[in-house]
Amino acid sequence: MKPRVMSLVLFTCMVGMLIAPTNVPLTNSIISLIAVALGSGAAGALNMWYESDLDALMSRTCLRPIPTGRVKKNQALYFGSFLSILSTTILYYSSNLLSSILLLFTICFYFFIYTIWLKRKTPQNIVIGGAAGALPPVIGWTIATGQISIEPIILFLIIFLWTPSHFWALSLYKAGDYKRAKIPMLPITDGIQKTKFNILVYSLAMFPVAIAPYFFNLASIAYLIISSLMTIFYVVLCLKLFREKNTKFSNIIARKIFVYSIFYLFVIFLALLMDNFLRLF
Repeated sequence: MKPRVMSLVLFTCMVGMLIAPTNVPLTNSIISLIAVALGSGAAGALNMWYESDLDALMSRTCLRPIPTGRVKKNQALYFGSFLSILSTTILYYSSNLLSSILLLFTICFYFFIYTIWLKRKTPQNIVIGGAAGALPPVIGWTIATGQISIEPIILFLIIFLWTPSHFWALSLYKAGDYKRAKIPMLPITDGIQKTKFNILVYSLAMFPVAIAPYFFNLASIAYLIISSLMTIFYVVLCLKLFREKNTKFSNIIARKIFVYSIFYLFVIFLALLMDNFLRLF
């Protein structure tokens, strides 16, 4: 069920729900978040069912349940399918139809569009496929409000533009894995330098979106300062990576970017949550 991925999905969904202008009863909010967690787990299980052959070839994924024989392929398929139906049904009854549809769309997009169609065919797999990972805060917002507005779209764009630099940094120092599995990640198809350039471009594109909540009255100046400083440091790291010519040092910086990117997204959404909470008093 990919619990580490699920934790980030759950957190961004929770933030989307809590900063929305409508309060959700505690019981409904807990049940809805459990449903989203189950939906995330469903997508993860289906992904690992379909990619078990690739997972066995990569050092990062070779210890997953199917390659190691702890779970049979059919078990993963049945489990993921069951969780997909269960999660969307629970969310429909605990919140509303729109949230349930969005969760089902997220699962289907991640599995059919990203896993089956894009991942093995194009180096832009992570760019387009990133839409699935960017939808949880939108789902959280719709759980509270039952509608989509500009605010959740901004939250979506923050994660959507964050995703390429995050995963391409990983693909730089794990390029051997992707090459062995014949996955067309950008470093394999377009080279190291172009990947570094694209990482830098996306880090720059994040800046206006990261500070946008302040200009749309979703956050205060405190958030503006935090998000600006966090994103500037992100860009500096990516610029340093772009300028580095030594492969060994490039991989070290790429690993730092990957680790920092996780911390970055967590802090951005935590800052949004805390800013919203403090503005209530």
